[in-house]
Amino acid sequence: MNREHSDTIRPIRFREGALQLLDQRRLPQESVWQTYQDAPAVAVAIRDMVVRGAPAIGITAAFGVVLACQCATGHDDWRARVAADIETLRGSRPTAVNLFWALDRMQAVVAASESVDAAVSETRAVAERMLEADIAGNRQLGALGAQLIEPGRGVLTHCNTGSLATGGYGTALGVIRAAWDAGRIKEVFADETRPWLQGSRLTAWELVHDGIPVQVLCEGAAASLLRSGRVGWVIVGADRIAANGDTANKIGTYGLALLARAHGVRFMVAAPVATIDFEMADGSGIPIEQRGEDEVLALAGQRVAAEGARGYNPAFDVTPADLIDAIVTERGVVEAPTRERLATLRAPAAAESATTGA
Repeated sequence: MNREHSDTIRPIRFREGALQLLDQRRLPQESVWQTYQDAPAVAVAIRDMVVRGAPAIGITAAFGVVLACQCATGHDDWRARVAADIETLRGSRPTAVNLFWALDRMQAVVAASESVDAAVSETRAVAERMLEADIAGNRQLGALGAQLIEPGRGVLTHCNTGSLATGGYGTALGVIRAAWDAGRIKEVFADETRPWLQGSRLTAWELVHDGIPVQVLCEGAAASLLRSGRVGWVIVGADRIAANGDTANKIGTYGLALLARAHGVRFMVAAPVATIDFEMADGSGIPIEQRGEDEVLALAGQRVAAEGARGYNPAFDVTPADLIDAIVTERGVVEAPTRERLATLRAPAAAESATTGA
């Protein structure tokens, strides 16, 4: 059964010298585009969740460097100004390795530029290639992941890993899109994903927008859903994957992996190779962002917790590699991931720069 191709959302665009981001804090009630003309404002947008999702953060930061070069035009100390802006962007969020991957590549482009005018044009070209390569890679990743899904049952996903979290199409949601288009998925379930509700606000919005039926559930309902036999795969994204396969993703992912293993449901991580931190030995070294207590104690700006209660709010947790059945990337699938198996995805430096536009 073939279904109509489902891919209509693009959250990042660069027009007339400015970066425009679809404000994910305002969805699904309204679609509002925010415009940015300097790198510090882009750093705030990343920190404040206007844009989120590791690949999207990296691409956004790359365009932030383009803005830094534009703002440094006409200044003799342009290199120092751009370098300072890059450091500001580095400090926006600590866990998503794509942020640092993108900024390292943009920093190399700036260093090789002979003038600030050259830096403007060259960084923009590289950032645009990053965006295009991300979408193309997601399509390849989605097709590879879809092949693992046996037809006839549903899938469960967590947080948002679709077009809104990437340049377009998505990682885990890209797998789901490809599998749905091929008729391999019977139904889609999405955790609401507290405290920012990325599942109910963003994933559900994307799927409904593209005509894919979705059922939203509280995280607490996942165990009974998995026990029911309706789900064949849990499919999630990643913000950083260590060299051994340990994976940092939105808080709650680790618990889902434990539940999936307990109920005989397979567990897939879908992410671009850029999300793999080959210099990070294992998950114990991945920095975990601790966000403000009010995100847990309040809902839509209205306090719901008892006065005097404190909030525990790690943004991510780490799922051990031995709970992951497959890591799917645009370069291939690694089942039962180990350090040695993941290393096969690591491209030589020359090939990597060609495929990433660095």
